[in-house]
Amino acid sequence: MKKLAFILCLLPLFSACLSSETKQSEAAPVALHQHDKCHLCGMVVTKYPGPKGQVHLKNKETVLNFCSNRDMFNFALQSDNIRQIGQVFVHDIASTDWQQPDDKHFIDATTAWYVYGTSKKAVMGPAVASFSSKTAAEKFAQEFGGAVLTYEQITLALLNGE
Repeated sequence: MKKLAFILCLLPLFSACLSSETKQSEAAPVALHQHDKCHLCGMVVTKYPGPKGQVHLKNKETVLNFCSNRDMFNFALQSDNIRQIGQVFVHDIASTDWQQPDDKHFIDATTAWYVYGTSKKAVMGPAVASFSSKTAAEKFAQEFGGAVLTYEQITLALLNGE
């Protein structure tokens, strides 16, 4: 009977752990504000055209904003940072304006399609345009140039021009 009482006392603790994991997996993108600065370069995020990136760290309420997907990848792909990342979001540029992306159109970066090497101007080097569908990415690449890639195909070597 004492064991049963002990186990029943532990149930709230297990429940709290499970709800914490669920809470992390259900993180949603956070709207960018006029004065948010890029976590990597310190520039004002909303001041520049092109899709933006956002990283949510594991087991923290910390949200890191980036002025470009390029900066987001430069942070997210560093070996010290990979294990800290809970979720990553990018703008679906097929659903929003290139000059002023709408935060209602953030999507899961890991399932997005990317166009790298486009003629469209962004900030911090060649743009890494993000799309929710491969079809939209291919259409964009036909119009503005660039290669269609998956999240896994974006590497630090690629971003460094190697």
